[in-house]
Amino acid sequence: MTLRKNALLVGAALAGALASNAEAATAKRGSFGKLPDGRSVEAVTLSNAKGVSAKIIAWGATIQSVIMPDRNGKKADVALGYDSIDQYLAKPQYFGPIVGRFGNRLAAGRFTLDGQTYQTPVNNGKNSLHGGTTGFDKVLWDVVAVKNGPTASVTLRYVSPDGDQGYPGTMTVDATYSLDEQNNLTIEYSATTDKLTIANLTNHAYWNLSGEGSSNGAMGHVVTIPAQTYLPTDDGAIPTGEFKSVAGTVFDFRKPTAVGLRVRDASDQQIVWGRGYDHNWVIGREVTKTQHLMAKVYDPASGRGFELWSNQPGLQFYSGNFLDGTSHGKSKKVYREGDAIVMEPQIFPDSPNQKGFPDARLAPGQTYRNVMTYRLTTGQAAKR
Repeated sequence: MTLRKNALLVGAALAGALASNAEAATAKRGSFGKLPDGRSVEAVTLSNAKGVSAKIIAWGATIQSVIMPDRNGKKADVALGYDSIDQYLAKPQYFGPIVGRFGNRLAAGRFTLDGQTYQTPVNNGKNSLHGGTTGFDKVLWDVVAVKNGPTASVTLRYVSPDGDQGYPGTMTVDATYSLDEQNNLTIEYSATTDKLTIANLTNHAYWNLSGEGSSNGAMGHVVTIPAQTYLPTDDGAIPTGEFKSVAGTVFDFRKPTAVGLRVRDASDQQIVWGRGYDHNWVIGREVTKTQHLMAKVYDPASGRGFELWSNQPGLQFYSGNFLDGTSHGKSKKVYREGDAIVMEPQIFPDSPNQKGFPDARLAPGQTYRNVMTYRLTTGQAAKR
């Protein structure tokens, strides 16, 4: 009896281990081609047993694809992007990369630290956008770690030299992307420096939950943002410094609202200047130790959705206003205005130049950290 009992226990343990391994998320390394100078661009695909996968490429530490099943189990790629490195080089459009050193905008490309003014490249009208002309999205990152389940992950690293794009200090940045069996796609950006500098790193994934080549676009996506105020801007998308209530405005997403319902409401000058939504919603006033809800997105057409959580105080919500039909993606379909939305957890735009905005400074001995989790959902479970 004892031998038989032991055999049963051993068998059960082995079966459990095999089942656990079968359900563990995996990370598979591959190639995404070569740069003109011959350097290889690595790709790592994270997959789980629920049919969800995300491919990360080393160029710009970019989310190249996110595949999810819909309410009927049909899979589609829901992240805009290209299928070759040549396209990312020929027409970069921030399809899924990390952006920095300072994501979003800096007025006139300038900021001051301890009485010294620094100038970064002006690449967005009269302002600097996403770190300048050669930001973190346009460099090759090193893959430094790849791990399999129960949570699969890849960590990439880039060392930005002192003076890079006008920013002071040598900054070492790690970007970790992970996927678990609960369909949590988590992005963690961390950075250290050897000299006082500024940091604001975020991810710029374009989402169309109907599928990146779907004719539905993203204007039917239903969005919830738990913010009482947002940051109005001038005609160059620089915040005016005002914290304006969303109540009674086209910026009120406290209740689930379709993006397209008010995205072209020209009665609001903010919409006219931005050609739609391209603003920062105020979730809090400072970076927190733990994550909090930033937004919910649901696509009635497919049943796909996600909750976005982060430790950051601001959410830049961009409605794809400048997708102009001059590029096409993996499905060979043209990307047009409103075909996708972007949600970027971050500190506020132009923070180094604004009183009352979160502190963007990063000093030696400190670690910058932005943790974003997309809690991906499929089918009716996305309706919450």
